[in-house]
Amino acid sequence: MTLEKWEPFRDLMAMQDRMTRLIDETLSRVWKEEGVRGIWSPPVDIIERENEIVLKIDLPEVIQDEIDIRVEGNTLTIEGERRFIKDTSEENYIQIERPYGTFRRLFNLPKKTDQEGIKASYKDGVLRIVLPRKREIQPKQIIVEPK
Repeated sequence: MTLEKWEPFRDLMAMQDRMTRLIDETLSRVWKEEGVRGIWSPPVDIIERENEIVLKIDLPEVIQDEIDIRVEGNTLTIEGERRFIKDTSEENYIQIERPYGTFRRLFNLPKKTDQEGIKASYKDGVLRIVLPRKREIQPKQIIVEPK
């Protein structure tokens, strides 16, 4: 039997993601029935490393300039919009499943996040946000020298 370290932050984030997807799927069915396009939630992978947490958000066909990333207090907010560009007439579409419109994701930052060091990059439709951890002050041992 292998013991596994319990990580409440990871479990909480997974639960938040599942709830967001459940709500989004329910609302998307309602919107689909009504023919309305609106808010969608891009999928996110969260990777925990020794000195940082990395978020990888799938944003295909989203223009980089239309992605807004903000940190307010302990909340990271990612907003933007994927526009539906008609490259063919609408009557030629057989099915449209990919969500379009505005999106917004909120993440509670761990207390040990170095907010000044947060970095973001965007490549091949994937937004990558690196949340570095603050360096912990290590105790320093002082040696008493004889006189």
